[in-house]
Amino acid sequence: MKNKVYIYDSTLRDGAQAQGISFSVKDKIKIAQKLDEMGVDYIEAGNPSSNSKDMEFFKKVKELNFENSKLCAFGSTRRPNIKVEDDTALKELLKAEVNTVAIFGKTWDFHVTDIIKTTLKENLAMVRESIEYLKSLNKEVIFDAEHFFDGYKSNKEYAILVITEAKDAGADSIVLCDTNGGTIPSEIHEIVSYLVKELKFENLGIHCHNDGGLAVANSLMAVQCGVNQVQGTFNGIGERCGNTNLTTVIANLEFKMNYKTVLEEKLENLTAVSRYISEVSNIIPDDREPYVGAYAFAHKGGMHIDAVKKDSKSFEHLPPETVGNERKILMSEVSGRSTIMPIINKINLNIEKDSQETKRIINKLKKLEHEGYQFEGAESSFELLVRKELGIFKPSFQLIEYKVITDKPSNTCHSALATIKLMVNGVMEVTAEAGNGPVNALDKALRKALSVFYKPISKMYLSDYKVRVISGDKATSAKVRVIIESTDGVSTWNTVGVSHDIIEASWEALVDSVEYLLTNKLEEEK
Repeated sequence: MKNKVYIYDSTLRDGAQAQGISFSVKDKIKIAQKLDEMGVDYIEAGNPSSNSKDMEFFKKVKELNFENSKLCAFGSTRRPNIKVEDDTALKELLKAEVNTVAIFGKTWDFHVTDIIKTTLKENLAMVRESIEYLKSLNKEVIFDAEHFFDGYKSNKEYAILVITEAKDAGADSIVLCDTNGGTIPSEIHEIVSYLVKELKFENLGIHCHNDGGLAVANSLMAVQCGVNQVQGTFNGIGERCGNTNLTTVIANLEFKMNYKTVLEEKLENLTAVSRYISEVSNIIPDDREPYVGAYAFAHKGGMHIDAVKKDSKSFEHLPPETVGNERKILMSEVSGRSTIMPIINKINLNIEKDSQETKRIINKLKKLEHEGYQFEGAESSFELLVRKELGIFKPSFQLIEYKVITDKPSNTCHSALATIKLMVNGVMEVTAEAGNGPVNALDKALRKALSVFYKPISKMYLSDYKVRVISGDKATSAKVRVIIESTDGVSTWNTVGVSHDIIEASWEALVDSVEYLLTNKLEEEK
């Protein structure tokens, strides 16, 4: 039987303090429901005294039924020198009408005397009276010992005295906070081990920030030393450098350390939930995030790829599907024959890996990547490259010329006009289209011209567009790489273009996008 570690998610409160994140009430409800589905034990949903949005959330969330998670409201101990029942913040905390509350209190003597400007004795009373008051109202109370590790290193006796006061007052759990994120794992080990083994503290939690890049390591170390609750946020979002990344913590606890965290049958949803929360948070997912990142199981080196295809454990520490991720074999100059052969053989089954055709394709690939092309995110362009090198590619049209005019300021909602002249099977087609910028205008003009000849074109459209400067030392004359994602509503494909001219690079990717669609449609019709 696995030992249980309680997962306390603070995405909706601590995560909301990250730069660039502003959750609406609707956003918070969506994320809370997803966390409940995952089986997170606690959802810290906000601080009712800090803003009206959090209070609105607590009112609306009463209409919902959470099956697995406890909703928690966050607040602080009473202010200095007032009665606990008169404290405005505690009154607001109680208005959330949830059974579990978390309150933070000072454990660092410096913060007590220099920041909140009170005495060490009064701070102890603030902690004790606040917890006793909330317990008298039948609340589950989680005490966050703010700046505990800095406090311990500054004044060990006082920091321990504060959490002892919290325990004696009836706190259900005490969370040790590395609020400034500057503690290292060896210090976590020494301090937490002392509290657990020598002072016999139970029901301890850990709350780490990532300012030293060690939040996950510190949290795992604390669990090894006897902590049974880990606080953090999904994807590690939070103020400054962020909080403990719960996606990484959950996966490590479950698969590496044999602890039980969320619902076992939901572990394969870890990647999906991570990306869902990124989407709702309006942040770009970290492709290199352990376990759930798009590149977490991506292989590019030729020898690595060959080994993984023989036995995945050769270069993967666990199967990607256990966390709902997938393996990616990347197309590049270093990926080797084992990577490109499936694409070559998709086009011509008779070509072998040691053939002259294969060598020629590899040499062309290396040459183009040296020029700035990148095919690992644009496999469709690589497939067209293979067809060209094999001499079986037949272009669907010939460009005579295009012209793009941009207006600034624009007198209409469109800032650019593209005219295009094409030749298709001996027939000239000239057309023009306005768009929101030169690339959009070119895209629309190209598809308008070709739709006269090819019906499938009318169903395709661009679904994503990325630009990367690849020679930044040359300022505005730098070479750029454009990757375009296109779809016809059924399938999706990616193409690439490179040039010193961003419009030319975009045009190159656009042409490949169209040619890939038409080439595959012709193959299907054969």
